[in-house]
Amino acid sequence: MKWFINKTKSFNFAAIIIHLSDLKKKKPIIYILIAIAIFAIFYVTLPRHIVRYFIWNYADINDDRKFDKLEVKKGKTSFYFNKVSINTRFKIPEKNSGNDRYESFDQFLEEKGTVAFLVVKNDTLIYENYFEGYDSSSIIPSFSVSKSFVSALVGIAISEGYIYSTGQSITFFLKELGPEFDKITIGDLLNMRSGIKFNEGYNSPFADMAKYYYGTDLKRYIKELTINEPPDQTYDYISVNTLLLGLIVERATNTKLTKYLEQKIWQPLQMESDASWSIDSEKNQTEKAFCCINAVARDFAKFGLLYLKEGNWNGNQVVPKKWVKKSISIINDSRDSQGYPYTCQWRVLENGTFFAKGILGQYIIVYPAKNLVFVRLGKRYADVDWADFCLDLSTQL
Repeated sequence: MKWFINKTKSFNFAAIIIHLSDLKKKKPIIYILIAIAIFAIFYVTLPRHIVRYFIWNYADINDDRKFDKLEVKKGKTSFYFNKVSINTRFKIPEKNSGNDRYESFDQFLEEKGTVAFLVVKNDTLIYENYFEGYDSSSIIPSFSVSKSFVSALVGIAISEGYIYSTGQSITFFLKELGPEFDKITIGDLLNMRSGIKFNEGYNSPFADMAKYYYGTDLKRYIKELTINEPPDQTYDYISVNTLLLGLIVERATNTKLTKYLEQKIWQPLQMESDASWSIDSEKNQTEKAFCCINAVARDFAKFGLLYLKEGNWNGNQVVPKKWVKKSISIINDSRDSQGYPYTCQWRVLENGTFFAKGILGQYIIVYPAKNLVFVRLGKRYADVDWADFCLDLSTQL
């Protein structure tokens, strides 16, 4: 049992039970057997996603190692950023300085749980640093940053004629949802305005998000979805919208979502490393499209650079220019929990900056006015608005 607890490396129900053995030092075997019996009942009777929730707890930076996944293979040639010999020196923005308790910019990043921080200007890495044992070859989960990749795949599928338009009903591809979903369009999913009933809560094993994140049969779960309100009425950030987008792309193109990412983005962008996309289970192999593309930091930066260049990569229009422009424009009153405008799975600012965001503070931030791309990957947010932080850094360049 000690092996089990050490392997999970997280607070869990099994760990609580095993401490029963400490209550009675005279007869520890009895209590160990009781603990094993209780855990066995817990493991067998509860739904799989609830068991996983208690074992693994809240999502963390090691999640790419916990779930089954499908490989995303890089191509035969790789693009490598130009790199300055010495990292650009940044000052900690005054609002984040913490009364000068940090001796350096690097110390600030590390103490805030950062594992990778990159700054790209044009095609050059002007700052690159890793912390806590991570390096340029480390595969790191992106969490909801993946939503922006799915958006790009939707735009590509439309340009290739597999999807008619964002105005197309989702039930054209998702017959299992039933006629009550007919009025929901692909655009409604993209902009988080579908009206689908879904609990996005991350802190309860009984919320829909826990079921979809830890569950093993996503295609079965979507058959249980219901409507909360008519579409395009209000903004409601729910990950099931992106899951449905992934299924639509897969069915429209008749290509596995991971393979479509590989063919249309990963290899055309000449990524330098293989990646992966976490799935619900080895049996069902449905990509968790709402999250979980796992890759090295430099390859996430390339995706940001692709959008900085309006979808063009070395003369190859990977993502349609019109789609990029549409995706990074403020088109309605949708605002996320921090007040940032939301369009097509991207956050968009009035000054033209846009960014992809995932839990634990995973970011790809693009600032077109200065040809900058920032990538921040970490173990926690640490109470830092990293988009605002990077905008402050840009004033130093």
